Amino acid sequence: MHIIISVLQEAWHLLIEASAYILFGMVVGGLLKVFLSPSFVADHLGKGKFSSVIKAALFGIPIPLCSCGVLPAAASLKRQGANNGATTAFLISTPESGVDSMAITYALLDPIMTVARPVSAFVTAVAAGISENLLQTQKEEDWDRIIDRSCPIDNCCDGTECPPEEHARHHTFREKLWSGLKFAVDDLWGDLAGWFFAGLLLAGVITASIPQDLMTQYLGGGLHSMLIMLVVGIPMYICATASTPVAAALILKGVSPGAALVFLLVGPATNITSLSVLFGLLGKRATAIYLVILSLFAVLSGLALDAIYSGFGVSAVAIAGQAGEVVPSWLQITGAFIIILFSIKPLYLYCKQLIVPSVRNTDKPSQDGTSAQTGPGENTKTECTAPS
Repeated sequence: MHIIISVLQEAWHLLIEASAYILFGMVVGGLLKVFLSPSFVADHLGKGKFSSVIKAALFGIPIPLCSCGVLPAAASLKRQGANNGATTAFLISTPESGVDSMAITYALLDPIMTVARPVSAFVTAVAAGISENLLQTQKEEDWDRIIDRSCPIDNCCDGTECPPEEHARHHTFREKLWSGLKFAVDDLWGDLAGWFFAGLLLAGVITASIPQDLMTQYLGGGLHSMLIMLVVGIPMYICATASTPVAAALILKGVSPGAALVFLLVGPATNITSLSVLFGLLGKRATAIYLVILSLFAVLSGLALDAIYSGFGVSAVAIAGQAGEVVPSWLQITGAFIIILFSIKPLYLYCKQLIVPSVRNTDKPSQDGTSAQTGPGENTKTECTAPS
């Protein structure tokens, strides 16, 4: 009983420290969904072996999607015109980072790790994407596909015969803002809640039960630490948000920041399921390039990060979680209860699904490449008519 109480206490402490940053990341993620048009993204990822990859890596960094959640988004981009290199870059940079995970990283870890995480994700994504494009056999004309320009708010218009200036008047700023916030709570956090609380409990178990000397001995730094974390992280399914409290717990137990970074990079970007889907989406060679470049740059990033901490004489354990102290305690506790409130429904549905498995078809792509999910009123009009 004592160990259970200790685990829950450690998990609650991490939740309080991260709560305000989680809410901030949710809001930004929801607004990105509404104000960053998928058609705009796809228009920039189709041509060019270098520029498309760099743009895809940059586009993917702030978007909060896990390794499995990014797969349908990447498949959609590929259908909309993205080349294989851009798709590969998006597949790496997106799950490895995100505004939500970067905010939590700042709260639970430190500014150095907060910067190192997206920078490493960007460099890895660009290297893998360019490698894929340089070795690819895909023809330039194969990149020209139909762009999905449908309205991201409620599918009121397919955008084909609707000029952007006309479509801009279809929804007010308040409608867009409300739609983004609703997406953040219902969809974004609905997908992340179960994994985040699982990560919190795992972090609590690590903090409360694993001896610090054991972690320091095997994962205290060096190439062997990176390789061990690489082997642990590649087959594991854990999203960027859920991996952050685990990494924080590992660092507090003596794991080097570089080894923790390897876990933060490969854990969210790979798992057995996503690799099998990538095999069908991109092919054997592209999947091999994806895995090799990701592993290589994750290890190099980890070694470089350890060198940075050592060079500046900074202890990752000493400064971990200090950013969370900037937020007043009353706001942290309020934020924690808000997150718990937002999590009741998704956790209930998740537990219900475990007990009574069911097939979810809401996000399943249809045969024509569009999503089967429609807007709030199941309205899929294609007329270009703005409200009076």
